[in-house]
Amino acid sequence: MFTLDDQPGVTVLRLRSDDGTNRLTRARVRELTSTMEHLHEQAKPLILTGNDKFFSAGADLNEISELHGPSAYDFALMGQRLMMAVERFPAPVIAAINGYCMGGGLDLALACHLRVASPNAIFGHRGAALGIITGWGGTQRLPRLIGKPRALQMFLAAEKLHAPAAVDCGLISLLADDPVAAALSIARSRIAPVS
Repeated sequence: MFTLDDQPGVTVLRLRSDDGTNRLTRARVRELTSTMEHLHEQAKPLILTGNDKFFSAGADLNEISELHGPSAYDFALMGQRLMMAVERFPAPVIAAINGYCMGGGLDLALACHLRVASPNAIFGHRGAALGIITGWGGTQRLPRLIGKPRALQMFLAAEKLHAPAAVDCGLISLLADDPVAAALSIARSRIAPVS
C-alpha cells in the first residue's frame, strides 16, 4: 500500500498500488491513519508522495458505489480521521506531487502543511461529474487556500488545474522538476510549515 523510507531527520512515505493509481481504498486509508498516528510519536518531518504519474487518483469508486447510509457516513469519518492526523502532525508534512492528484488524493495533499509539485501535476475534484462530493474536508481546506470562487469552479464544474495555474492561485507553493528532492531540502532546512 505504501513504503516508508526513514532517512536522517525525515521520513518519506510513498503510496504504491498494483495499478499505479494509488487509490485511497478503505484498507489503505485505515493503514495510513494507523501509520500517521504511530509516526506522530517520532515528530520528525514527513514527505507524502506517489509515483511519476499519480500522487493519488482518490477514493476507490468501486468501493464508493457500494456504500449506503451508515457505511457512507463511516467512510467519510474514516477519511476525516486520516486528514486530521495529517493536519495535526507535530512536524511539517509536505506533499511531493507528480502527475494526477484527484479527489481524495487532493484532500490528502490539502491536509499537508506544504505542497510541492512537478510541472506535470494535475489537480482536481471530479466528484461533480459523478454526482458526488468529498466528505474528507476538501470543501473546507481548498477555499481557504485558493478562495471560494476558484474552489467552487473546481468542485461544481469538476475543473482540473495544471501545475502552473495551481501555483498562480496558491494551491501549491513550489514547482520543482523533482518534488521529492525539493521537499527533502525543505524538510531538512527545518522551515516551518505553511498553513
